[in-house]
Amino acid sequence: MPSTLQMAASDPAMLAVVRQCRQLLHRRALVAGVASAVPVPGLDWAVDAALLSRLIPAINAHFGLTPEQLDRLDPSKREKVQKAVAQVGTVLVGKFITQDLVLRAAKLVGVRLTAKQAARFVPLAGQAVSALIGYSAIRYLGEQHIKDCLNVVRSAGLALPAPATEPTLKPASRRAA
Repeated sequence: MPSTLQMAASDPAMLAVVRQCRQLLHRRALVAGVASAVPVPGLDWAVDAALLSRLIPAINAHFGLTPEQLDRLDPSKREKVQKAVAQVGTVLVGKFITQDLVLRAAKLVGVRLTAKQAARFVPLAGQAVSALIGYSAIRYLGEQHIKDCLNVVRSAGLALPAPATEPTLKPASRRAA
């Protein structure tokens, strides 16, 4: 199966969005990995759920697939998006992300997460394995979601939203001494 970068290689705008999403995903997965290494019961699950509940909408926004962005589309485009979402089979595109949706997505990597819980209590090596599993589980879920968004945008023929511009900082004014 091709990677998200390979899937977007033919479209420079799409490739830029995929790179932004993957960079965001990498940072969030690192946080999940660090939280997984800490031997406090339940901490990693809470961190994973919090990360996913923010990561999924951020990826949706990069692709123009948040509920607010979809509401602004004309009805025929919205219908194409709904058909594309059904065709791709995702539950996380164009919806408000709830804890229930995050838990459904986490079931995809449930065995990895269970192994992460058990490995964490083995000194040092277990914590390292737990961190690796935590990182890879979030990374896997995020990559799958990026692929789903990419497929929905292509199937529906949507234009990507304009990239968010960084606010420019005004130079500090100099005070007369």
